[in-house]
Order: sequence, then C-alpha cells, then structure tokens
Amino acid sequence: MNVSELTKTLVNIPSPTGMEGPLADFLAGLLRERGFSVLEQDVEPGRRNLFATLGPDPRVVFCTHLDTVPGPALATEDDRFIHGRGACDAKGIMAALIMAASDLAGEGRRDIGLLFVVGEETDSRGAKTANALAASAPAPHGPRFLIVGEPTENILGRGHLGILTVALSTTGRRAHSAFPHLGESAVEKLLDVLADIRRLDFGRDPVLGPTRMSIVQISGGEAPNVIPDAARAVVSLRTGVAPDGLLEMIAGAAGGRAEVEVISKSDPQTLHTVPGFDSAVMPFGSDIPHLKAFGTPLLIGPGSALDAHTATEKIEKKQLLDAVRIYARLARELAGTENS
Repeated sequence: MNVSELTKTLVNIPSPTGMEGPLADFLAGLLRERGFSVLEQDVEPGRRNLFATLGPDPRVVFCTHLDTVPGPALATEDDRFIHGRGACDAKGIMAALIMAASDLAGEGRRDIGLLFVVGEETDSRGAKTANALAASAPAPHGPRFLIVGEPTENILGRGHLGILTVALSTTGRRAHSAFPHLGESAVEKLLDVLADIRRLDFGRDPVLGPTRMSIVQISGGEAPNVIPDAARAVVSLRTGVAPDGLLEMIAGAAGGRAEVEVISKSDPQTLHTVPGFDSAVMPFGSDIPHLKAFGTPLLIGPGSALDAHTATEKIEKKQLLDAVRIYARLARELAGTENS
C-alpha cells in the first residue's frame, strides 16, 4: 500500500470528533502488522490515543490527530489530488507519517515513535491525556523531538497562533412578540455585546501578527411570536498574544451583560526549525501546547490549511510523496543533532 492508497483508506473511515474508535481500531492493527508495539491509551469511553514504538526509547515522535470535523467520509481522486473529509486534516498527513516511520524502520532505526490522538479539533483532550506518557519516562529517557503534522504545504512552522474560544450567554424576559415592551430580548442583548467585542483592538505580535476573531456560532429564540429569554454565541480567536489578556478584554466588553465561558485556550507557540527547510508562521493552532513532555516541537505537513474544514477538502499526491521523504529526513537530521 503506497501513501496515496493509505490516505484514501483512512479517509473512507469516518472519524469526526468523539467517534474516532473505528479509525483507531484500523491503525492499531496496521501498525502491529508493520512491527510496531502499540499502546492504546483510554481518553474516555470509546475514545483512545495510540502510541506506537519500535523500541523502548523513542527519541523522535511523529504525531497527528485521529479526528476530523464533521462531513461525509468518501475518498475520490483525480490525476493530481485526493479529495474527501480529512484528506489534508489530517489523514493524508497520518499516511505520510506512517510511511516515513516504516521506511526508517526498514533502515534499522528503533528510536522512532508514532502518536495519534483524539480531539484536536475541539478541546485537545487526547493530547492533554497523552502528555503523561512522555512525562512519566525516567530521565534521561523519553522523546527529544516531536514532529507534529498539520497542513503547512510541507513548510516548517517557525511559530503558530494560540487559541481562545469563548461562549457568551445572555438571558432576558420572555413575552409575546406583540408586546415587546413587556419582555427583554436576550438576542438583542447578545447582539449588543458582540458589537462591542467586534470593536476591540486585540493587538498584534511582531512575529506572529494580529489576533483574528470570528463569530462562529449563534443561537437564540424559540418561535417568531416569542421574545427570547436566552441566547448564546461562540467566538473564536486565533491569538498572536497570550490569550489571558484577551479574555479580560472580552469580559470587560461584556460588562456583566453576558456570561463568559472559556471553551478552549492555548498560548501561541515559537517552534523549532532546521537549516535547509523553508519556514513560516502558521495562522492556526495545534496540539503542540499540550504535548510539552514529548520534547522540542516541530510543525510540518502536506496539504494546505486553506482546504481544511471545507466542503472541497483535498491533498496533492505529489505533496504526500514529498512529505514521506521530508519526515524521514527530519528524523535523521534531528537524531544527528541529538548525538552531536
């Protein structure tokens, strides 16, 4: 099975967040067939991480996530691309990591590991749980480098943005819509709060750039003839600065008019680069902030983040082939760095 065939196989196994079990089943079997020892780490009922190793002391660990955003799991292809949910985020990456690790195993290397985690698309619960696997290794053992796969078009990330996701909830007083003066609209209150938040200047980092804010969900009201007494919105920020200060700004703008709940939060990252590889700042987040025990982090993978989460998600076959070589080369060079 080559990297394109493996990518299509993985895409055809649905694994939206919370339903990663069938994909984990397939991968555990595949990796054991290829000579890996596979540790299956429970995260919650029906969900587990996989940590596959060739020897007792992996120094370089390849990592990506099992879950995808929702969408139909059906792989198609043309001469240039493989299409389908997860093609670039991150099943093509997963296939390239597995093929690179297998190639390194064929060279006799036993210091390579593969880590596949659940929940990256929501709360990084899998990564937070997996971190204990490396943290428990007695010194001086344990991974030295973590190569995380996300769609970067095979360019090393020299940094990536942090994440702050908050829910804003408002309450009002229910009334007949013919008598709005007798009620208090939670929807209108929420819209006022959101308008004030949109006017905030969240600043910028000189390297990572500005924070990017999006209102990604909004709900409220039960019927067209009822003044709504509850409303909720979710705001997503990709942060170039520490998210705690931004959270204070949002709470200040809400001014007690809305309850502010943190859904997810992680700091922006400065990442390791290697001479001879192109690098750039990536405008998205990853599991890296939650995997610090796995060593010095790197971020790279085939595919474009512009295609991720879209109805036309795809990955270029040439980039998949290139990624296999790039991952293997990085692992060799990092191992050389460690030994020098």
